[in-house]
Amino acid sequence: MNHEKRWKIFNALKNQIKEPKTELIYKNSFELLIAVILSAQTTDIQVNRVTKKLFKIAPDPGSLSELSLDKIESLINSIGLYKNKAKNIQHTSKLLITKYNSYVPQSRKELETLPGVGRKTANVILNTIFNQPVIAVDTHIFRLANRINLAQGKTPLEVETKLTRFTPDEFLIDAHHLLILHGRYVCKAQKPDCSSCCIYDFCEYKKKLIKT
Repeated sequence: MNHEKRWKIFNALKNQIKEPKTELIYKNSFELLIAVILSAQTTDIQVNRVTKKLFKIAPDPGSLSELSLDKIESLINSIGLYKNKAKNIQHTSKLLITKYNSYVPQSRKELETLPGVGRKTANVILNTIFNQPVIAVDTHIFRLANRINLAQGKTPLEVETKLTRFTPDEFLIDAHHLLILHGRYVCKAQKPDCSSCCIYDFCEYKKKLIKT
């Protein structure tokens, strides 16, 4: 895929998706960090249900770190891997207090020292909160990038590296959310909705459905 076609893809997505932003509900950087940690292998809708209860009680590192593990588990037990996630968000809250003066750090290296925070989660925070031109590759973006030949790769890191290199600069800030929303609602895993796809004419998916 050449640069011109990539530009047309992102331009079409930008015109179609007027507000390219996360669907997680949060009020500050701490709440987004916790929400993204909880979102692993869980839908944003499910995460928003539990964080509504959680953040009402514990909207900052201090209050969350003071909750017992049993209490945290009881608030988030409707999502997958909740026991491990409860430990991670409690420990992360404590580390934010002791190491970062209760602030969410602004570097990937520091973010990845926090329990439950890997490269993808760090990239979400860097992009969404700190406006850095990085792309967090989740399952939707990994599938979409490979499917339409936007950035071929066998691993999320390989796809991320290529997307970061090939995405036109003017779209880098929004690229993550443009791609994830398109992959979530249009270019879906089992049945891509080719009939309503705004990038149909530029897509290189060999099995795309013929528009009627």
